[in-house]
Amino acid sequence: MRLIVIHSNDNSVAPTDNAQLRFGISNEPIASVIFDGLSNNLRLKGDKNVMLAIPERWGAKSCVTSPKVGHYNRHIQLSYEDIQRTKRNSWFVVSNGQFATQVNSDLLHKVLANVEADVVMLSVEPELLEYREKVRLTAQSKVAGFRRLYSDAIEPAAFPLDWPHHIFVRNGVLNHILPDGKLPQSFCLFVKRCRLNSLTLRAFRLGGTVFDLCTEEGLLGLIAARLNASRKDHFVNTRAQKEILIKGEVSIAPSARLFGNVLFGKNVSIGHNAIIVGPTIIGNDVKIVQGAVVSASIIGSGVSVPRNHLVQNRVLINTQGHRKQARRIQKGDVKTNVGAIATYQKSRLNNFRAWPTFSYAGSLKRVADIVAAVTVLILFAPLLPMIALAIKLTSRGPVFFKDRRQGRYGKEFCCLKFRTMTVGADKIQHNLRVLNQADGPQFKMPEDPRVTGIGRFLRDTYIDEVPQFLSVLIGQMSVVGPRPSPEAENTTCPRWRDARLSVRPGITGLWQVCGTRRPMRDFQEWIHYDIKYVRELSLRMDLWICWQTAKKIAKNFISQF
Repeated sequence: MRLIVIHSNDNSVAPTDNAQLRFGISNEPIASVIFDGLSNNLRLKGDKNVMLAIPERWGAKSCVTSPKVGHYNRHIQLSYEDIQRTKRNSWFVVSNGQFATQVNSDLLHKVLANVEADVVMLSVEPELLEYREKVRLTAQSKVAGFRRLYSDAIEPAAFPLDWPHHIFVRNGVLNHILPDGKLPQSFCLFVKRCRLNSLTLRAFRLGGTVFDLCTEEGLLGLIAARLNASRKDHFVNTRAQKEILIKGEVSIAPSARLFGNVLFGKNVSIGHNAIIVGPTIIGNDVKIVQGAVVSASIIGSGVSVPRNHLVQNRVLINTQGHRKQARRIQKGDVKTNVGAIATYQKSRLNNFRAWPTFSYAGSLKRVADIVAAVTVLILFAPLLPMIALAIKLTSRGPVFFKDRRQGRYGKEFCCLKFRTMTVGADKIQHNLRVLNQADGPQFKMPEDPRVTGIGRFLRDTYIDEVPQFLSVLIGQMSVVGPRPSPEAENTTCPRWRDARLSVRPGITGLWQVCGTRRPMRDFQEWIHYDIKYVRELSLRMDLWICWQTAKKIAKNFISQF
């Protein structure tokens, strides 16, 4: 069970102005979207029972219908039935209703499954989201390096001074924290109860998005996230304007234009030549007068937007406030808004390159990979047992070498090759680092002592790469593409990482056939040729790379005899 508590902030360490939140939960249909956002901000197994606790003095009973709502004065009271339902799950969750959050559910589940604690306090931090960069400083405030996050992160944190975004309590200790089914409003009292009962407390910071519903920015952010993620019948969508289905009584003039997702209340009037750009909520009894423009805003119940006025990225609570929150449309505003409408709903920046489905890179390359993989595996099938036997007879250890590599869009897979080094070669690599001739995260040295005798032959003839055609067959790799590399190597250059992970890694590639492999320039060339390949990817380039690879393999094979 989850208990979402909207605190009155009377006893808070840093009291906040909650006028925006009080306005939101007291006005339909804004309240429904807020409750929906708060109820679905965590996706936990068995998280079906949600209760919302609102301060009694807020007087928000009239528009609260879902989820289950309770009103409190000093303590939040749970019923016997609520507590019994809670014990069916592993955790009882207390969420801070001032904040709506979005987190990586898989990462959260992993933490809760492995943490050894009775109570877990979780604060959501945007700075720990993927694609962020943090500067690491020494004790003397000198730059020690940079930390780049390519996936959401979680890390231990200090105990908060006030209610964190979420608290997880194991059901086995629930009776110690909820005597008589009462949860204290004071965070200090909550922590005191935990310590008096010798409960183990842990605090973490998890990467995610946070919307502070006591601010205009936070309220608009949550509304945008929920409306853009929904496709219900009371939303107006530009792709289906001719089939508009709206709940409630809404009057829309024929010349009015609607763009994006717009949620209407009851008894709404949209005048001639008015423009509504989503994500927007129009409350009950609202009048949008002729020529007015409303863009990415919330219009409260009973508000009238004057003629030829613009409301953009605002929460308009009452008609008297339109002078501050809305301005008269000036010359050139229409042109500006037409341009804004054309790009009103941009998705989060996608750093990976994409190709049309019906193109060589989009589909034909995959067909060619399957044909090539099947052909090579059939041709080498008689030789594979002999190669495996040679490896087993000449050195101790498994026949194959397995390593985790990053594939398309950063998805990890197990890269399979014939083993060419002694067992434990990776553990002694740091001892040989002084002899490294590569200028990047790679390791390269002449006459590497870790390579076995048969391994050197397999490397020079590229036979050690044959098992990778299995990865090509199942779609983890391609015949031609950037070299498959682990996450540690891909963190060096963000632009290069996103380019090379836009395609499947390849058994051969442009860097392998064009690189000079000169000492201290190897990594620079690797970046250059990977980006060049993704930028100029074509059937002609792949055929040229395959031809150059074939000539190189033939030359190296002949040189062995």
